[in-house]
Amino acid sequence: MDETVAEFIKRTILKIPMNELITILKAWDFLSENQLQTINFRQRKESLVQHLVRLCEEKHASLNDAALLDIIYTQFHQHQKIWDVFQMSKGPGEDVDLFDMKQFKNSFKKILQRALKNVTVSFRETEENAVWIRIAWGTQYTKPNQYKPTYVVYYSQTPYAFTSSSRLRRNAPLLGQALTVASKHHQIVKMDLRSRYLDSLKAIVFKQYNQIFETHNSTTPLQERNLGLDINMDSRIIHENIAEKERVQQITQETFGDYPQPRLEFAQYKLETKFKSDLNGSILAEREEPLRCLIKFSSPHLLEALKSLAPAGIADAPLSPLLTCIPNKRMNYFKIRDK
Repeated sequence: MDETVAEFIKRTILKIPMNELITILKAWDFLSENQLQTINFRQRKESLVQHLVRLCEEKHASLNDAALLDIIYTQFHQHQKIWDVFQMSKGPGEDVDLFDMKQFKNSFKKILQRALKNVTVSFRETEENAVWIRIAWGTQYTKPNQYKPTYVVYYSQTPYAFTSSSRLRRNAPLLGQALTVASKHHQIVKMDLRSRYLDSLKAIVFKQYNQIFETHNSTTPLQERNLGLDINMDSRIIHENIAEKERVQQITQETFGDYPQPRLEFAQYKLETKFKSDLNGSILAEREEPLRCLIKFSSPHLLEALKSLAPAGIADAPLSPLLTCIPNKRMNYFKIRDK
């Protein structure tokens, strides 16, 4: 086994928490059950790693074997990456082709290898008709960097692919071309949607959650509405307006549904607008460039936080459509400009 492969396997195993190690090794399915039984999981991790590396050397582990172990680790720790969503489309009049996974893999790999002399591509199929792709990028003069790969998750016979955000932006067009050609699509665009939670992104783009979006034409602030309070009620008694509470709950349910929301950590809004004023000679009125403003909402679970605002009395119901439309629009990056 090559020294670089041994080091790669060693570094990957060191990242794996001890309570997940046996599960990941079994999912890897490279070492036999008899070999796994020889491992003392109570010893220090450094000694355990050395033992595992020796077992891999005995079986002549390849670079692809090591890459598969890294893919499995990443599948267990998807939230450590930030995932972007790409949407592909077919040309006018193009029919849906039957999908062949073997053909997809061969085509994807050939496109990258023709363009780059040094690149390694590994695949792992999952039970959900998805294939995980790991790409270690090199250049014409340097070997692939196995420690800064790009991960792609493609669901067969769908127009969507999810990629881990990469600093190697120069490779983005090549990756897009490989995905488009291999999946037999015509174009690919990056959606304004990203998150650490891959399952939530999948739920949003495939609409795998039950949610009803209603339009509520209520313009009167909550404070100005007649809440039906008894004017003769003793002011020392806290009166809970049941009717108003039920109205808020109904609107919230119609907007967000009764189901857990997909998990997103932020939503970002960029506003561009021209300054408008009846006063002549104003410095801002003469400004040709639009005024720009950036607003970002963040939370460990943004959509659930938004869902709780009105019932908690923090915001009026209904919330702004700019906040409630995130799953329906399949966006959490918005640009708002003058019409």
